[in-house]
Amino acid sequence: MKKKIVLGILAHVDAGKTTLSEGMLYLSGSLRKLGRVDHGNAFLDTFELERERGITIFSKQVVFQAGDIEITLLDTPGHVDFSAEMERTLPVLDYALLLISGSDGIQGHTETLWRLLDRYKIPTFLFINKMDQEGTDRDSLMKQINARFGGECIDFGQEGAQQDFYEQVALCDEKTLEHYLADGHLETKAIARLIEERKVFPCYFGSALKLSRVEELLEGLATFTTAKKYPDEFGAKVYKIARDSQGSRLTYLKITGGRLKVKDVIGESKVDQIRIYSGNKHELAQEAEAGMVCAVTGLDTTYPGQGLGIEKASDMPVLEPVLTYRIVLPEDADVQASLRNFKLLEEEEPQLHIVWNERLGEIHAKLMGEVQIDVLKRLIWDRFGMAVQFDTGSIVYKETIGYPVEGVGHFEPLRHYAEVHLLLEPLEEGSGLVFASEVSVDQLDGNWQRLILTHLEEKEHLGVLTGSAITDMKITLIAGKAHQKHTEGGDFRQAVYRAVRQGLKKAQSILLEPYYTFRLEVPTENVGRAMADIQRMNGRFEPPVKEGDMSVLSGSAPVAAMRDYQTEVISYTRGRGRLFCMLKGYSPCANAKEVIEAIGYDSESDLDNPTGSVFCAHGAGYVARWDQVEELMHVDSGWKPQGEKQRQEAAVSAPHTAGQESRDFIGDEKELKEIFERTYGPIRRKSAPQRRKIAASPEGYHSGQSTGRKKKAEDEEAYLLVDGYNIIFAWEELKQLAEDNIMSARDRLMDILSDYQGFRKMTLILVFDAYKVEGNPGTIFKYHNIYVVYTKEAETADQYIEKTAHKIGRRHHVTVATSDALEQVIILGQGGHRISAQGLQNEILLAKQELREEHLEKTSKGKRYLFDGASDEMTEYVDRMRNEDTLE
Repeated sequence: MKKKIVLGILAHVDAGKTTLSEGMLYLSGSLRKLGRVDHGNAFLDTFELERERGITIFSKQVVFQAGDIEITLLDTPGHVDFSAEMERTLPVLDYALLLISGSDGIQGHTETLWRLLDRYKIPTFLFINKMDQEGTDRDSLMKQINARFGGECIDFGQEGAQQDFYEQVALCDEKTLEHYLADGHLETKAIARLIEERKVFPCYFGSALKLSRVEELLEGLATFTTAKKYPDEFGAKVYKIARDSQGSRLTYLKITGGRLKVKDVIGESKVDQIRIYSGNKHELAQEAEAGMVCAVTGLDTTYPGQGLGIEKASDMPVLEPVLTYRIVLPEDADVQASLRNFKLLEEEEPQLHIVWNERLGEIHAKLMGEVQIDVLKRLIWDRFGMAVQFDTGSIVYKETIGYPVEGVGHFEPLRHYAEVHLLLEPLEEGSGLVFASEVSVDQLDGNWQRLILTHLEEKEHLGVLTGSAITDMKITLIAGKAHQKHTEGGDFRQAVYRAVRQGLKKAQSILLEPYYTFRLEVPTENVGRAMADIQRMNGRFEPPVKEGDMSVLSGSAPVAAMRDYQTEVISYTRGRGRLFCMLKGYSPCANAKEVIEAIGYDSESDLDNPTGSVFCAHGAGYVARWDQVEELMHVDSGWKPQGEKQRQEAAVSAPHTAGQESRDFIGDEKELKEIFERTYGPIRRKSAPQRRKIAASPEGYHSGQSTGRKKKAEDEEAYLLVDGYNIIFAWEELKQLAEDNIMSARDRLMDILSDYQGFRKMTLILVFDAYKVEGNPGTIFKYHNIYVVYTKEAETADQYIEKTAHKIGRRHHVTVATSDALEQVIILGQGGHRISAQGLQNEILLAKQELREEHLEKTSKGKRYLFDGASDEMTEYVDRMRNEDTLE
């Protein structure tokens, strides 16, 4: 029996993906003549616009034989604008073939593809293309691949070095290494197993255009892949919806279990035809067995990502549009008819998310970029004969919550009844929405519970700040009630929707905006400008890395700020700079207040998403406001809200100081100084007084009052600004304490710094983030001999520190203690001094040691007593015992 695999081919645009597909088909005998993208006759470019633009827009399928293996090849789009189409194919792949352009190296989008393949756990082969071009170097490319993707990427085209090859493969797996050391040989099956388990990634070098090493790649696929085993029970995964030239709806799916036959009933629909496509041609089949990819007619309610039979639905996609556009219709167009037509396109491209804005009377769509806009305009013209335009895109925001709340929804007009209690809990960034039930079937029938979960999943629930979709939240059914006689399915739909909105009205809502991760390559003389730009964008980055005469910055920044930055980079680097961006996910919005005011959303006026509930009294239904619902509800879920103390802890948590971006800045100070001075001129610093002595209180510069001191005295004063949460999560002792109780960790840090200030005698200002606390005006108070600051709403600790350092750094010596890379760079640029979290910890230990030595020196000159030289803990213990004796 022939081995069958489903292989997806992925690449950055212009890497030669379609050319390689063409070459594989030609060498396998499936094509008699090679087509070319630039000639507009490539076999898999079936759409006219694809031939015109020379890019793949829609995923295609072709089946061919390569020796003893049958390959179903899925050719996917390479352009970033159509990456959602590419991602939808990933769940149905057995293996992936990732292309890298030998002349361009690893591009930003290639890294995105690599991460997606890891997320979906797809075994991957790599083909490094265009090796016939001048300047390509196999060894340097292999080093780049190993540096960016890992040492498990191995050159499978090595010649005359069999033992070296076996050794490289064996080193990727401990058990395989033991076998190799014992036998000095590796079986093909063992290598294939490692590839299947994603422990080894074969690399082949060649030229698709000249068919160089393409046959070797095909042999590798035939040799080092394994056939997947499937269950006997029917299952299938839908990955695409399309329409043929006759307008028939096609559901593209992979059979993942059992068999699918013509006339089989799925849901409420019947399978009319099973088509096996190759390019734009197809053959009819009476059945499709497990492992096959086919298109089915007759299914009217399917959608991409849907699981049929025993197959589960796919997780939320990683790649999604972050811009929304208004579709401008022709003056004589029928708006409702146009909306229906656009909804048909949405079936084929779910990420479009066509929305009718009732208040504005507008149709909106979510899109990835300009190229997709051009394609969509062409599609609408070809399909519906309508010439539409798109206005300037705006950012797609999302909303989440800061701490758990209970949402209650009640729907009881006359002869209807349903009540639902939902627990809304925040999740980690990127988690999406998770739904669950914790209700016993004794309390609420299982059928009603399943219906409630269905209603939660079927709708895009909107937040109450801007009317944006909610995310990163777990919604759990914790109580509910139905009426034996009057409850209908639609009643629970109304109760569920209202429960979500009522919970959001009570919650601490947080506005999220999309962020890019970026790789910015600029000439070294421009890196200072680049760092300043990213800081201005509220972005973050790793220390600059030198690559020849270029410097590379990697980090993340809001999409809103980076949208047009590529043009700016080209301008100030005179064409030498390159910016690669990919969507990272959603994080708290940097200018939330401005965005909320600009959008002007009124949750109480949104009649399609009500926040209140419907109750019945005196034989008639009436609407109760969201803040009255809990007084009128019929069921007590038993859930109790968090106390104010726990809510404050959740609100002031600072994930940006506790994550990967919170690390010691390891950049070379001399190099950074040179970079800044080349860009901005000499850094002017005040001379550092001995032992970093700092004086004066922060009230002086907050109120704008003069201290009345002479300039000479001012120059001797110094400040130490400490980023509190950054230090807590960087010091192991405090980090462990914070896991149990964040307040205890804060108190402990304040005590440590208070002791340290007592010896060093500086003005020490400890800053904590409180930017998530709604309405928080910010507070400053004195704790023993140090000042503690909680920042105001929408102001982070690093923003406060940068502002403060800028103000007082003009006249005083300023040192900032933090391990935040960007913050250290900015402080350096403002003429301040920096000390990492580890450096501060070492400085405090040194101060304790000096204090002990001074104490010993004093006592050695006079009388010596029993506890001279004893530890601080022992001395405190004896003093306490002595005091207790005195009191008795």
